[in-house]
Amino acid sequence: MEGARAARDRTTHTDRSTVRRLRWPSWMPIDPYIVLLLGTVGLAALLPARGTAADVTSGASTAAIAFLFFLYGARLSTREALDGLKHWRLHLTVLICTFVVFPAFGLAARALVPELLTQPLYQGLLFLTLVPSTIQSSIAFTSIARGNVPAAICAGSFSSLVGIVLTPLLAAWLLGGGAVGFSTDSLVKIVLQLLVPFVAGQVLRRWIGGFVSRHKKVLGLVDRGSILLVVYTAFSEGMNQGIWHQVSPVRLAGLLGVEAVLLAVMLALTWYGAKALGFVREDRIAIQFAGSKKSLASGLPMASVLFAGHASLAVLPLMLFHQMQLMVCAVIAKRRARDPEAAPAPAPDASAETAEASGGTAEASGDGSAAHPVEGKPHDRVLR
Repeated sequence: MEGARAARDRTTHTDRSTVRRLRWPSWMPIDPYIVLLLGTVGLAALLPARGTAADVTSGASTAAIAFLFFLYGARLSTREALDGLKHWRLHLTVLICTFVVFPAFGLAARALVPELLTQPLYQGLLFLTLVPSTIQSSIAFTSIARGNVPAAICAGSFSSLVGIVLTPLLAAWLLGGGAVGFSTDSLVKIVLQLLVPFVAGQVLRRWIGGFVSRHKKVLGLVDRGSILLVVYTAFSEGMNQGIWHQVSPVRLAGLLGVEAVLLAVMLALTWYGAKALGFVREDRIAIQFAGSKKSLASGLPMASVLFAGHASLAVLPLMLFHQMQLMVCAVIAKRRARDPEAAPAPAPDASAETAEASGGTAEASGDGSAAHPVEGKPHDRVLR
C-alpha cells in the first residue's frame, strides 16, 4: 500500500513538473496566442484555401463568428452591467476615448498617405481605431496595477457591447461605400452575424450561464480556434488575390512606427486626461488600460464581415497593434503596482469572485483564467 502511494505521489509530482516545464515562460515578450496567430498567417501563405476548400472554410468561419458572439452574450452578466452604470462618468470617458478620440487620430493619419502608408494599410489603421476596447487584458492589467477592477470589467463589457453596433456604423460613415470590399449590406450582415447571436446569448444566459462557467476552459479553446479560423480564411483570400505584393518592408516599418506613436499618445492622454477630470488613482488606471487598447477578438470577426475578401490587409494593423499594446501595458502595469500611492493588492478570493460575477472576463481568448493574474506574469493569463 505504501509503495503504491509513493509511486502515485511520484507520478503526480512528475505530471506537475511536466506542466510547469510546458508553461509559456513569463519572461517571453510575445503572447503565446500571437505565436499561434502568426503561425496561422504562415499556414495561409503556404497553403491557402482554394476552390471548394475556400467555400468550406468561409462557411465555417461565418458559423464560428456567430457562435463566438453568442458566447459573448452568454458570458456577460446583465446584473453587473447594470450595477456598473453607477460609475457612468468613468464608462463615458472610456467610450469617448475608444469611439471618438481614437477615430479622430485615425482620420488624422490620412495625411500619411501615400508617403508613409498605402491606402489599404491606412484603411486597416482607420478600422483599428473604430474597434471596441478589450475585456480580459483591461481587467488583468488593471488588477496588476492595483486599479479599480470592477470598473475595468464593466468598462470593457460596455465597450464591446456598444462596439457591436457602433463600429460598423462608424466604418460605414468614415470608410464609406468606396472602401475595399465594403458595402451597406455589411451592416445587415453585422446584425445577423454578430448582434443577433449576442442577444440570443443574453436571453439564454439564465439557462446556460452555469454550463458556460463550468466549461469555460473548453469553450475558451473554441473561442481561440474560431479566431484562428477567421484569420486563416481572411489571409487565404488575400493570398489568392495577390494583395501581399502591396506591402513592402518599408511600408510595414512605417505602419509599426505610426501605431507606436498612436499607442503612446493614447496611454498618455488617458492617464493625464483622467487626472485632469478629477478621477482618483484607481479609476485612472482602469481608464488608461480600458481606454487605450483595442480588441483583436471583436475586430477580427467584424473585419471579416465588413471587408469580405480584403480583410487580410484590414486586420494586419490590428494584429500588430494588439501585440504592441500587450507588451507595453505589461510594463506599465508592473510599474503602477510599485507606485508609492498604490493600494494593497486585493485578496485573490475577492478578485476571483468579482471576475466570476462579471461573466465576461474571458473575452475571446476564453482561457477560463481568473481575471486577477499573478503579478509579474501577465502573459500566463492575458491572451487578448
